[in-house]
Amino acid sequence: MEVDKTGLRARLVAAGVDLVLHEGQSAVSLREIARRAGVSHGAPRRYFPTHVDLLSAIAREGFADLTARVEKTLRDAEPDPRTQLTALARTYLDFAAAHRGMFELMFRHDLLDSGRLRLRETSLPLFAVLADLVAQLRRPTDAPAPVLAGALWANLHGIAQLWAWGSLPLATGATGDDALVRAALDAHLGPTPA
Repeated sequence: MEVDKTGLRARLVAAGVDLVLHEGQSAVSLREIARRAGVSHGAPRRYFPTHVDLLSAIAREGFADLTARVEKTLRDAEPDPRTQLTALARTYLDFAAAHRGMFELMFRHDLLDSGRLRLRETSLPLFAVLADLVAQLRRPTDAPAPVLAGALWANLHGIAQLWAWGSLPLATGATGDDALVRAALDAHLGPTPA
């Protein structure tokens, strides 16, 4: 009888995604993934020779999820670039808050630089969407769109991290991060036109 290799690989990745979402990236091990997928502890090694390969496959699922959410957000938002950029920022921060372990895993430099499972091909299109919206809004005196988009992304990522750690609510007294999103957009792109 032939084993369904695609199905088993997908089960292993799904078990890893579930583990990251519920327990964080530090809980991920080949042995625990195998246990949750109901296979021998050696089975994952056939598909993921290293721990980085496994984490990369899980991170790829996170990027696919975030991409789908961003695409839906942009379809549902008004066509105005500022409104779409605000909605994208909100989606990014909501994803970070709701999927803490996955969010942290997805942006690990060692995974993105590893060349495993073409993670750059999965993550860079999201940045291109951000850069395109920024390009539509940037002022002639602003930095080039990719640089400005990178600064905005870093700002949003920092808001996500510092909010999760409790630092921003403590320092700012804010009870929500909407004012921070508006301030970040205004700081990088100028105030919303009246």
